[in-house]
Amino acid sequence: MSTPALTLYLALARLGGPLAPRLLARRAAKGKEEPARMREKLGEAALARPAGPLAWFHAASVGESLSVLGLIEEMRAARPDVSVLVTTGTLTSAKLMATRLPAGCRHQFAPLDLGRAPRRFVEHWRPDLCVWVESEIWPALVEAAGRSGAPMALVNARMSEASARGWARAPGMIAHLLRRFSAVLAQDADGAARLRRLGAEGARASGSLKAGAAPPDRPNLRKAALAALRGRPVWLAASTHEGEEMEVAEAQRVAAARVPGLVCLLVPRHPERGEAIARELWSRSLRVARRGRGQAIGPQDEIHVADTLGEMGAWLRLAPVAFIGGSLVDRGGHNPHEPTALGAAILHGPHVGNFRADYAALAAAGGARQVADGVALGEAVADLLSDPAARERMVDAARAALGDGRGATEATLEALLPLLPQRVEAPSPWALAPRPPDADPDAEAAPGAAR
Repeated sequence: MSTPALTLYLALARLGGPLAPRLLARRAAKGKEEPARMREKLGEAALARPAGPLAWFHAASVGESLSVLGLIEEMRAARPDVSVLVTTGTLTSAKLMATRLPAGCRHQFAPLDLGRAPRRFVEHWRPDLCVWVESEIWPALVEAAGRSGAPMALVNARMSEASARGWARAPGMIAHLLRRFSAVLAQDADGAARLRRLGAEGARASGSLKAGAAPPDRPNLRKAALAALRGRPVWLAASTHEGEEMEVAEAQRVAAARVPGLVCLLVPRHPERGEAIARELWSRSLRVARRGRGQAIGPQDEIHVADTLGEMGAWLRLAPVAFIGGSLVDRGGHNPHEPTALGAAILHGPHVGNFRADYAALAAAGGARQVADGVALGEAVADLLSDPAARERMVDAARAALGDGRGATEATLEALLPLLPQRVEAPSPWALAPRPPDADPDAEAAPGAAR
């Protein structure tokens, strides 16, 4: 049964339908949508539905979609008869999915939660299993999927204190939506407890899928970068946001005073900011190269702005020390599992609410170091680069604290497989056709056949 808040939301979503094309056109003009695929966000599929069972995974953006690739591969190994659809909402994630999806999988943009888009999407794809990843709960889409009768699961769920407070303003609505899910698996015990309080009675912790989702290597890029570095020491500033790059510049100045020849690899969270970042760094009289312009690391360069997609795995494999962005400014921090998996010592700021449990575990184990500003970051970078033994101890502690993610993948797969339709085995070519009730078995036997 719907609730007043949900009824109001769905009514407003329907009324907003005519605004959707205009909204998408405006975003496309700003380079935030792919014009050729905008109809997908209106629920109009660009691909035909494959025959047979279909599992649909919905992930918001890059991190969420990458985190489920291993799970999808395991599901396909267990059930090769099941096709997989992955939906995301961002251009960046779509570009990555185009190169990363396993065989038997396809990508579409998720429909907007407006007008008939959710229903149109569900009616076309007719999923046999709907899997939401992390915290991407859109009421109209959840309702459309729920009314289709397909079982639904919420996996790798993340429910921060702030999000829980927000949803608690409409308690009946969130409880109704969460009860649509046959399985709710949270990244940690705190998140599971918050989800249970909001109405997901069976929510339980299964671990983070991101722990096992190390980004892929780019061997040719890494070899070229190593050749360009010529043995110079290097550190990484990963997934930085506006307001952090100047702190990174200060950190580079401080660290380079103690570590001669030091280079910073700066990977912005949003690559389209690369030009603006480079200009700001140049204004500080820093020697900067931009990968987005095809520039290699020069012998005098101090900062290399890696404003390109899908290359984080190569940069993490090059850098023994990594600062995780979104943490010196209040963006909640980013995933610490990737640097841990690839052996980089982790530095971060105080704002890590998106991964609070992970960073708490790292702090308790001595597996990461918190810094307050660019000066402190630079001192920490120099400390770790100057003391390989301390750096290795930090990495080992981080790996022990966060694990490798295999348990989370196994637990999630164990919850999802029973929700899929039962496999229909093809009849054996040796199977006998049904015999009429009064038939003489001897008369049907082929001449010379054993009886």
